[in-house]
Amino acid sequence: MSLKSRVGGEIAGRNVMPRKWTLFLCLGSFFAGMFFTNRMWTVPERLNLETGDCNLKQVGTLKYSNLKQISKTEYAIQTLDNEISTLEKQLAAAKAEHQSLSNDTPSVNSKRKYFMIIGINTAFSSRKRRDSVRATWMPQGEKRKKLEEKGIIIRFVIGHSSTAGGILDKAIEAEEMAHGDFLRLEHVEGYLELSAKTKAFFTTAIDLWDAEFYVKVDDDVHLNLATLGMALAGHRMKPRVYIGCMKSGPVIARKGVRYHEPEYWKFGEVGNKYFRHATGQLYAISKDLATYISINQHVLHKYANEDVSLGSWFIGLDVEHVDDRRLCCGTPPDCEWKAQLGNICAASFDWRCSGICKSVERIMEVHKRCGEDENALWSARF
Repeated sequence: MSLKSRVGGEIAGRNVMPRKWTLFLCLGSFFAGMFFTNRMWTVPERLNLETGDCNLKQVGTLKYSNLKQISKTEYAIQTLDNEISTLEKQLAAAKAEHQSLSNDTPSVNSKRKYFMIIGINTAFSSRKRRDSVRATWMPQGEKRKKLEEKGIIIRFVIGHSSTAGGILDKAIEAEEMAHGDFLRLEHVEGYLELSAKTKAFFTTAIDLWDAEFYVKVDDDVHLNLATLGMALAGHRMKPRVYIGCMKSGPVIARKGVRYHEPEYWKFGEVGNKYFRHATGQLYAISKDLATYISINQHVLHKYANEDVSLGSWFIGLDVEHVDDRRLCCGTPPDCEWKAQLGNICAASFDWRCSGICKSVERIMEVHKRCGEDENALWSARF
């Protein structure tokens, strides 16, 4: 073999191996490039997220805080909705129970229906007057209980002294323990507070007793209960009735005079008269009117005179005024003559005294001469 041929063979042998290695190197370079390229694209993104603007972090924190606050608010709203739902269910149940009681026979806890509630207006200094009433026309003991079974409640009406718990209040408490015939009001006693006391009486009475009529009478007036009951029974089908001896006296503008009206100017020119109203010694109103007073007690104006105040509360209402002269007879001989003629009086007093003059001494005489038959009350049906 020639030298040229041998050399050429060696060179050819050498060229075969580099081609294989070149293929491997090319493939290795390709994968290395891909790997390196992936690193170059990924790392900057991670670095950018990890070293991003601080403002972005603050925005993220605020968003998280707001979401947390919204979550708390939604929870509170949901809780409130649940509570409202529970209350609505309780209200519906209460309404259903009330409707059931209204449709069925009244339970022992429901109010009993009475015919009339009589409140005897009295004062701390009137102990002897109260005893004289107890000794004449106001039944006592078992008879009073029997009277209540007939639907008639009678109570002396009084408030409290200006010094609560003082000697005057304790005296009334002791009297109440002995007789059990008082209705105590949340009211401070005083002559100039009679209008307020009237409101308190009707408001308290209608809250305690469900009756057809509510009557106010002074503790120096004589009553015949059966005759009074029959007089009222004739108006029981009327919804708004105001019964008494109607009058329209002069409005007293001069100071220092009895029955002075400080607000006289509201009634027009000096010398004008009041509107028609029942005299204060005795009057009766139906349940609807007592309810009206109770509901509106805080806005009903009080004038100086109690009977005027009561009459003013019904001005503008659809009220029937009943003028019944049996409720304001005079003392003997007036009521005695009428009794002999068969026209028994429901109430007797002296106009000049706004009650029976010297009632403690004279009411027994009036009772004997003008009182109705003892059995009249127990046989009467109202």
